[in-house]
Amino acid sequence: MLTLSLVWGILAAVGMIIAFFPCLGSLNWLNIPFSALGLIFSIVAVATSKQPQKGAGVAGIVLCALAMILGLIRLALGGGIL
Repeated sequence: MLTLSLVWGILAAVGMIIAFFPCLGSLNWLNIPFSALGLIFSIVAVATSKQPQKGAGVAGIVLCALAMILGLIRLALGGGIL
């Protein structure tokens, strides 16, 4: 589950980068819920893991949180949130 949370975080970060391009900012409306689900999934994966190395799960948490926060900032600056 830790590896899956890392992959989810990478996909959320790629979606965030794509949404920074002009005329693609509305992709954040899909990427923010995707990142939120990934964040929840990553937290559950890290909390329930019995492995001593939880780096992949923590990286998933960081990437999903970063994608969600920067996506919200991009929507606010671009006028996507009224």
